[in-house]
Amino acid sequence: MKSQKKRMLSGMQPSGRLHLGNLLGALDNWIKYQRDYDAYFFVADWHALSTNYADTHKIREYVQEMLIDWLSAGIDPEKCTVFIQSRLPEHAVLHLLLSMITPVPWLERNPTYKEKIEELRERDLTTYGFLGYPVLQSADILIYKADVVPVGVDQLPHLELTRELARRFNNLYKTVFPEPQPLLTEVPKLLGTDGRKMSKSYNNAIYLSDPEPVVREKLRTMVTDPARIRRTDPGNPDVCPVFSYHKIFSEIGVVDRVNTECRTAAIGCIDCKKLVADRMVHRLDPIWKEREKWVKHPKKVETVVTEGTKKAGQVARQTLDEVREAMKI
Repeated sequence: MKSQKKRMLSGMQPSGRLHLGNLLGALDNWIKYQRDYDAYFFVADWHALSTNYADTHKIREYVQEMLIDWLSAGIDPEKCTVFIQSRLPEHAVLHLLLSMITPVPWLERNPTYKEKIEELRERDLTTYGFLGYPVLQSADILIYKADVVPVGVDQLPHLELTRELARRFNNLYKTVFPEPQPLLTEVPKLLGTDGRKMSKSYNNAIYLSDPEPVVREKLRTMVTDPARIRRTDPGNPDVCPVFSYHKIFSEIGVVDRVNTECRTAAIGCIDCKKLVADRMVHRLDPIWKEREKWVKHPKKVETVVTEGTKKAGQVARQTLDEVREAMKI
C-alpha cells in the first residue's frame, strides 16, 4: 500500500565519483526531502549505458562508490528506499511497453538529445538507446507512481515527456498513472577549480571522497580573478570562482569581509583560499567520517540495497500488473 506521504523519486547515473556539485545540486535536497516524502532513490546504472555503452568496465565500481557517497552524506535507509535500477527488470518491461506508444518526434525534440551529441562528439550516440533514454526515465518514474520528482529548470522537458506519456497511456487504455509534478529545486552554480562548470570530464572537480590534503591542494591551485596578477592588485570578487565558493560555504561575515578586502587588496588570494578551505573541510568532515565506516563494511551497503530493492520491487510489480491488465496482455 502507498504511504500517506506523497511519493518522491529521483535517481543518479553512476558515471564516476560524486563531487561537490552533486552534493549541492542533488544530495542535499534528497536528504532534506527524505523526511517529508515517501522517498525512493535509485542508482540509474542502465542510464549510464546510454552514453558509456562502449566502456562499461568501471560501472560496478562506480555503483558501489556512489552508494557509499549517498550513505555517507546522509541518505538514511530508515527514512527512504535505496535501490539499483538494473536489479528490477520491471523498469525494462515498462520501458518496452511505453516505447510502443511513444511518437518519435517527442524524443527528437528533447533539447538534451542534440546538446549531448554535440558535447560528446568523440562517442557515437546515434543509438536507439540514447534516443529513447527519456522513455526509460519515464518508466523509472511511472512504475512507482511518483507524485513528485525533484528537478532543476533544465530538466523540466524530461519530466513533461513523462507526464505526456502518462496521459497518453491513460487515454489509450485505462487510468493507471498519476501525472508526476516537478519539485523545483535550487541548484547552486558551482564552478570547478579551472573556473568552468564542475565536471568529471573537465578534471576540475572536488570529490566527496577526496581526503583533506587533496581538497586543500585543489583549492590552493584554483583559478582566481585573472586580472589580479600581484598581491597588491585590487581584485574583483564578482569574477572570482573562489569567491563563489565563499558565498556557498562561508558565514556571511566572512563573505562580506572577503568581498571588501579583496577589492582593496587587503587580503591576498592565498589567505582568501585558506579561509574557504577551512569552511569546506568543516562541511565535508562529517561525510569523511561516515565514509570510513561504510568503506570498512561493504556488506552493510549491500544489505541496504537488498532491502531497498525488495521494497521497490513489490511496488514495481504491482504497478506492472495494473499495466498489463489495462493493456490486456
